[in-house]
Amino acid sequence: MKFDVLTLFPEMFEPVKQSVIGRAAQKNLLEINLINIRDFSKDKHKKVDDTVYGGGAGMLMKPDVVYDAFKSVKSEKSKVIYLSPQGKKLCQSKVEELAKSEHLILLCGHYEGIDQRVIDKIVDEEISIGDYVLTGGEIPAMVLIDSVSRYIDGVITGESTSEESFSGEGLLEYPQYTRPEEFEGMKVPEVLQSGHHENINKWRRKEAIRITYQKRPDLLEKVNLTDEEKKFIEELENKG
Repeated sequence: MKFDVLTLFPEMFEPVKQSVIGRAAQKNLLEINLINIRDFSKDKHKKVDDTVYGGGAGMLMKPDVVYDAFKSVKSEKSKVIYLSPQGKKLCQSKVEELAKSEHLILLCGHYEGIDQRVIDKIVDEEISIGDYVLTGGEIPAMVLIDSVSRYIDGVITGESTSEESFSGEGLLEYPQYTRPEEFEGMKVPEVLQSGHHENINKWRRKEAIRITYQKRPDLLEKVNLTDEEKKFIEELENKG
């Protein structure tokens, strides 16, 4: 098993290489490589983020920098996982499934997140460790590496673990975009560049409902929806 971790803070992962996992790495049962996303910035100051189209707090990681970091490690057998609070919650069955993989690329976001376009282009699956927000994806990546590594043959003998996940409520966040305006043929939605805050808010609310329906429909049971929003969900259901 090979783990390639795309992160802005590779030094955070040193503890992961200790104890059981460290010994497994020494025995060549698994491999953990840390790729600093900042190394792929073309900016002289190694800048990796920019402001959010449509306005909003925080900075967003740029798609081109993340994409170049990904290309440096991708292979035919790669599976890319984005550690995100919007993802499906990590559970025991998923841990055992991932342990059968040969190459996992773990993408760690930071700041306000990552431009949606590079997520759409390279990510195979989004995984969360619970319905709460952390400062970055590094700690969730460590959790995933630790839990998955225990199911690799030879790492631990005759022992199994179970991971509990937590439930929450509220809509998932809408997609976000930053510069460049066009990336790999994909453009930032025009409404976010319009400067019309009411239309932007309406778009964001609708997209949040759509994403929640697609990724975590169970959360919608606790959301107060207008009649128009309920009709929108019915349309999504009819589309299958």
